[in-house]
Formats: sequence, C-alpha cells, structure tokens
Amino acid sequence: MTERVIIAGSGGQGIMLLGKVLAEGALLENKFVTWLPAYGPEVRGGAAHCMVTISDDEIGSPHIHKADTLIAMNQMSLDKFKDRLKNTGLMLVNSSLTKPDNNIKAKTVAGKFTDIAIDLGNIKVANMIALGSYLAMKKTVSKENILRVMKKMAPKDKPELLKVNIEALKKGREL
Repeated sequence: MTERVIIAGSGGQGIMLLGKVLAEGALLENKFVTWLPAYGPEVRGGAAHCMVTISDDEIGSPHIHKADTLIAMNQMSLDKFKDRLKNTGLMLVNSSLTKPDNNIKAKTVAGKFTDIAIDLGNIKVANMIALGSYLAMKKTVSKENILRVMKKMAPKDKPELLKVNIEALKKGREL
C-alpha cells in the first residue's frame, strides 16, 4: 500500500499541521512516511502545501507528481493542484471557500470545513475537520493514532484547544 496525499491551502489554515499529524500517525503504525512542506515567503495568507507519502515499503522520493488524494482548502489550491490528482483519486474540497469543478474525474467530496469550524467556535480547526473527512474515506491511518498524535502535540496549558480539535476531527468523520 502506498498513499500519496497533497494538502493545499493558504498560510494560516493549518496545512502543515494537518500533514504533520497525518504523517506522525502513520509513523506510529510503523509505516514508511515522508512529509514535504512548501510555502511562499508570505507565510500567513500566502500559498502553502505539503506532500505526505505513506507506504508499507521504502519511499524513493518525497515529491508527488500524481496524488491519490488531494485536500484543497481554498480555490487557489484547487485550481493549482487538481491536475496533479489521479483520475481514480479522491479529492476533498473545502466548499466554504471553493466552487465545484465538474471537469474533475476523481471522486470529489465537498465539505464546508471552514463553516463547521466557525460553528465550533474556532476557525483554525477547519484543517482537523478535513483530516477527519479524509480518515473516514481512507483507512490509511487509524483514528486512534491520530488522536495520540494530537494529544502529544497539544499545548498542555490549553486543554480547550485539544478538545475543540478532537470535536473537529469527529465532525469531519461525520461528513
């Protein structure tokens, strides 16, 4: 099994964190993993993406030419990366910030990640809603290991952040 995921959005949307949580969850399952971050000099508000490859075998390169899954958190990212998705792939789009593209052959799942995050009281958890949706569609990494990573990474002095992120993950799985 090899799963190649491109996660893209704007700086400040938690793109790198989403990729890192996914990658570390896979490491807990003794899988081979690469995580390749890329972002513009603007950082917050600028383009940001990362590539995560998870495999049962050694990985030759962290760069992904054709992805099995694309998670697009905004329109600019969807437009930029949609052609890098395999026709048999899965595309998760943040329909709060994107318009549907009927020319895409891959299976497309749209979720209002940003709107749901706002309803939860923290717009910054849209990334964990997207991750929850991904985990519901692909069984690449177990939910339990993702939760272990989230608990390890959460600031100890802000337990409310962990709580809202766990709720966001749950909402994403329900989509």
